[in-house]
Amino acid sequence: MPAKKNATARPFYGMPVLDIVDDTVYNIFNIRCTILCYEDGIFAMEFHLTIAALSGETRALELEKSRLYDVIILGGGPAALTAAVYCMRKGVSTGLITMDFGGQVAETSSVENYMGYKYIEGIDLVDKFREQVRQFPIGISEGRKIAAISDGAIKHTTLDDGSVYQSRTLIIATGKSWRRLNVPGEREFTGRGVAYCATCDAPLFSGKRVIVVGGGNSGIEAAIDLARVAEQVTVMQFLSQLTADTILVEKLRQYPNVDFLYEHEITEIKGAQAVESVTVKNRQSEETRDIPASGIFIEIGLLPNSDFSRGVLEHNENNEIIVDCACHTSCPGIFAAGDVTSVPYKQIIIAAGEGAKAALSACDYIAKIHD
Repeated sequence: MPAKKNATARPFYGMPVLDIVDDTVYNIFNIRCTILCYEDGIFAMEFHLTIAALSGETRALELEKSRLYDVIILGGGPAALTAAVYCMRKGVSTGLITMDFGGQVAETSSVENYMGYKYIEGIDLVDKFREQVRQFPIGISEGRKIAAISDGAIKHTTLDDGSVYQSRTLIIATGKSWRRLNVPGEREFTGRGVAYCATCDAPLFSGKRVIVVGGGNSGIEAAIDLARVAEQVTVMQFLSQLTADTILVEKLRQYPNVDFLYEHEITEIKGAQAVESVTVKNRQSEETRDIPASGIFIEIGLLPNSDFSRGVLEHNENNEIIVDCACHTSCPGIFAAGDVTSVPYKQIIIAAGEGAKAALSACDYIAKIHD
């Protein structure tokens, strides 16, 4: 039975189509399917598995300014990258804009509470996320900050270099940034003694001397986690008293291996290959001294990376983007996921799940506007 020259290519269940060239369907699984329509009306499919499906070959593309994407994802952490995988598997044209890949995870010494891994370095987990995303022909812009977004039937994302990209929907997953001390040694020793997440990194400091900077709820909660495993925990507070809830302070004071330094600040973090000591200054007397320590946990708050959406989306008092249970924001067609949102409990696995939800909500929205 000779095949018709202009056979009609059709999407087929379970394998979302990205493009149709001649009579060949290319889909996200790197499987080429040639659809043949015979003269008697019978359709047949020929499947060809490409090497890229097995080799981990990178198929990511450069984000195009002239293209209208179905969805553009803002961010490069677990929420953003999970959303990217889900969108690509749904077969919608997808772009991703990020300053860098990994977010807070890239600065986490180790991860021991992400399913499938008893232990994995934060940067290694980021590499796996990035590798999984890059197997798809997704448009990526890396190395630029997001300056602004606009609402409307077509969403516009403007970067700090003036570049503008267009999409039918947006998924904002830009995460949070740790509020930093901005002292010498902080960036150099991040991941080598300087940490920002006691939930993630406390077990690494078993039997060691650590300092927790911050006397608010997050600082005291971190100190409690560390007091269970560390030899000695010193809580350093900039003010003359702790600002955490009384119940947390009372719980921390039950540990005999905890002491407090009030009205002190760190001026330098020192070490060779890892943190060995810190220089602290008494804010009243101006005197400085060195304190030996293997770990410095900086717990002075997190800042949502959401300023570019001010005036477009509703934020809460913490500058987080307000979302509902399906990741909808206050503007139709704009979704948000992960730590930048009002969803509680900032954890990698929660951010990834929220990213998946946001992607599915965005795909539902796209399907409706196409109908």
